[in-house]
Amino acid sequence: MISSEIRNRGARVGFQLEDISLHKIGTLAHSQKFDDSSPTVGKYFVNLRDISRIGVAAIRDAVNSADVIIIDEIGPMELKSEEFISAVEFALASQKSLIGSIHQSCTHTLIRSIKSTTTCALVEVNLRNRDRLPSEIVTKVLGQAV
Repeated sequence: MISSEIRNRGARVGFQLEDISLHKIGTLAHSQKFDDSSPTVGKYFVNLRDISRIGVAAIRDAVNSADVIIIDEIGPMELKSEEFISAVEFALASQKSLIGSIHQSCTHTLIRSIKSTTTCALVEVNLRNRDRLPSEIVTKVLGQAV
């Protein structure tokens, strides 16, 4: 599962999420309200339905069928969904390699748990390392150079 910006005339208006295995795309959050029960993060309304339908389904499918689980990102918007939290916990317990991005300043219980475990390698992404990190991560996870 990956997420990316939705832009309208150059301005960011929301975020989409995608199951990269099945190429299903949905809306993670948008500046326009989905329904009255949509939680908010900043100016964005979080789409719990698409998080469940696409994000959670992608994570659970990856646990069952993929060699490596990729979750971009485990952040404040995604963490508004209890189903998403459960799916990430399921993935972490699976013993499969998991590559995930977490928001540096997020203080959610799940993020604190991930940051404090000794079984996860945390790498800060910055301007100096962001271009070389993909090949370094692949080498570390798969044990082979790209």
